[in-house]
Amino acid sequence: MSESSRVFLGVPTLASSHIGLKNVRTATITSAPSSRVFGMASEASSSAHGDGVSASSAIDFLTLCHRLKTTKRAGWVKREVKNPESVADHMFRMGLMALIAVDMPGVDRNKCVKMAIVHDIAEAIVGDITPSDGIPKLEKSRREREALDYMCNLLGGGSRAKEIAELWTEYEENSSLEAKVVKDFDKVEMILQALEYENEQGKDLDEFFTSTAGKFQTEVGKAWASEIASRRKEH
Repeated sequence: MSESSRVFLGVPTLASSHIGLKNVRTATITSAPSSRVFGMASEASSSAHGDGVSASSAIDFLTLCHRLKTTKRAGWVKREVKNPESVADHMFRMGLMALIAVDMPGVDRNKCVKMAIVHDIAEAIVGDITPSDGIPKLEKSRREREALDYMCNLLGGGSRAKEIAELWTEYEENSSLEAKVVKDFDKVEMILQALEYENEQGKDLDEFFTSTAGKFQTEVGKAWASEIASRRKEH
């Protein structure tokens, strides 16, 4: 195991009940990755040269991202949905949404695909923090930014890491047309998944529909949400 592997395997997480990696130290919902650990990550990644990503850094980063496959989406867990989707499941279908969406003036569809697959990447460390956890929005953002910085350092801090950080920040700040599209896809994917769980498991997940009603920013988001709502009425 490389030095950077040993570093990230010691990173505390805020979703200890949903993470399947062995030998990972966990923390309670009130804790966050320390600045000391982030500094260690930067040192551990120094073997990468220029803008390239070393094989060691790439595998360390991807292994950490495995947590996205094992971290279940907290909203479904709290509603006792059976076999709930993971964070990675959610991001994957959002990526497909961006891939198949109609062309929109001024919107870079390829950028939307990339943004969709990195927008929740910090949850590999902090877990899926939801409003019911009682974490203030600014604190949630701070924890996720620290986690993102750690992951970018782990990757080597070059052009690939910079691209991930820029995409994530743009999404968080809702500062571009692409961010608005992907934020709509985030909501669309959630209500589509809610409809599927209602149909498959007989659940009443109306709160997920009411929480997103009237909040779509783009025509594609509004159209797809309307289609989902129409299909829900048929059942």
